[in-house]
Amino acid sequence: MRIGRDESRCTGCLTCQLACSLSKFKEHNPKKSAIGIRGEFPAPGHYRITLCNQCGACIEVCPEHAISRQGDAVKIDPDKCTYCQTCVSECPSGAIFTHGDLKTPLICTICGLCVDICPTKALFWKDHTSQL
Repeated sequence: MRIGRDESRCTGCLTCQLACSLSKFKEHNPKKSAIGIRGEFPAPGHYRITLCNQCGACIEVCPEHAISRQGDAVKIDPDKCTYCQTCVSECPSGAIFTHGDLKTPLICTICGLCVDICPTKALFWKDHTSQL
């Protein structure tokens, strides 16, 4: 399974980002989230959701071989990662994030807390073959 998104349902509440940072770091900090929410203005109420689609392009470019597929999720091994950020710059969807407090980039590990908590169902479970 993967996480799908329907941007037409997103209200920009950032609940998904808070859930992600709570799940990963036990703190409410949307800047430490593996999900990006960006308002598209001047169009009122339109938000872009940036979320890893688990394509694996980062696996191919990592010079330290610190990124691998584990089940459905792409994960970064913190013991191998040198924080060169090649994966960040080469990610085709811009879905690998950094934060100054962290020693490895952030990537969605498909924990699903964001799906469970999204009040508008802008994030949802989908199978691998779905186009959304």
